[in-house]
Amino acid sequence: MSLFRPHPKKEPERFYLLPGQGGSSYRRKRNYLLAWSVVVALVVSGLLAIALYLMNRIRP
Repeated sequence: MSLFRPHPKKEPERFYLLPGQGGSSYRRKRNYLLAWSVVVALVVSGLLAIALYLMNRIRP
């Protein structure tokens, strides 16, 4: 008996979608989340840019 023998081939994991987890409603939800994440990223980067600008302006 060898300790380094290969494992038997396992069946790939399967997943099943419940109603409402796929199709147009899923795409709509994904696009909604993407749009809001872009908006939040722009706002946060803008605030960070303003904060860095003001910190740089205070020092001579």
